[in-house]
Amino acid sequence: MKKIGLISDTHSYLDSEIIEFLNDVDEIWHAGDIGDEKVLEKLKSIKPVRAVYGNIDDSNIQKMTKYSSRFTIEGVDVFMIHIGGYPGKYSPEVQNEFKSAPPNLFISGHSHILKIMFDKKNNLLHINPGAAGKYGWHKFITAVKFDIDNTEIKNLLIF
Repeated sequence: MKKIGLISDTHSYLDSEIIEFLNDVDEIWHAGDIGDEKVLEKLKSIKPVRAVYGNIDDSNIQKMTKYSSRFTIEGVDVFMIHIGGYPGKYSPEVQNEFKSAPPNLFISGHSHILKIMFDKKNNLLHINPGAAGKYGWHKFITAVKFDIDNTEIKNLLIF
């Protein structure tokens, strides 16, 4: 079993309460718009990090992360990208990725809107953790934690 902490859109800011929220996870995943290398370095000092870059991230962050990431963890096929949409409104790039084989878990950021939705058409769970930073039009800082246990995604917790 792996406990995952998922954040996005920190925009160069990492709240101490988010750090505390992530302390008991096995891995931290960042769905882009990191904003500053120091945020990524701080996260890496806490736990192992998987991250994709977003539309505000400079070339230094782009060198430290990936544009998109597809990986398997505990038997769950995961696809993560910053700008990807959500069920019924996926970007063309994400639709192409799903053509051959949709993942079990699709993660995106960008909207600053926390969304956890099941996509019946593609038989996958979509999570957008909202925004963990203080910059943007959102009113609340949000993040998500969950467990992946033998292909099951469970125990979702929202900050």
